[in-house]
Amino acid sequence: MEEDRFLSLITGGEKKQLQKVEDCNNYTKKFGVALSHDEALRLLESRKTNLKKEERIEFGEGILPKLIFTFCDSPYIYQDNYVETIESLQEIFYLYKNESLDELTDDELLSYMKECFEGVCQGDLEYLEGTCLDQYCRDVRSKGCGFIGADQDDE
Repeated sequence: MEEDRFLSLITGGEKKQLQKVEDCNNYTKKFGVALSHDEALRLLESRKTNLKKEERIEFGEGILPKLIFTFCDSPYIYQDNYVETIESLQEIFYLYKNESLDELTDDELLSYMKECFEGVCQGDLEYLEGTCLDQYCRDVRSKGCGFIGADQDDE
């Protein structure tokens, strides 16, 4: 009953976002993870909260479907931690979008997040947020987004 009341309050655009997130299950099921209707609603509510907290706006479907597609195949994500992990990754994404001063595209930030999450972080979200992305965004702010490899000599 509570869900019906909530659904009656969301706009047509939000209903489309919900459908896009739920449609991700067609792909993610291959990796043993899927969102229930309630979990998809939770992620969209978390999105709203994070956007407000980080003072950001998004147009269109937002980052959530891309985030889901990027991380659903991770060996560190399984059904039991799927919603919480995606929720945390979404929060981290918006935070570091701001911390990078929007110098990074969504795809660049997602790619770096995935590379670190799968590599040096070994699925540790705190390490990803507090160490890897923190240093990366400091470098982006001080050297610009083209800094990677810029200090190497070309011989």
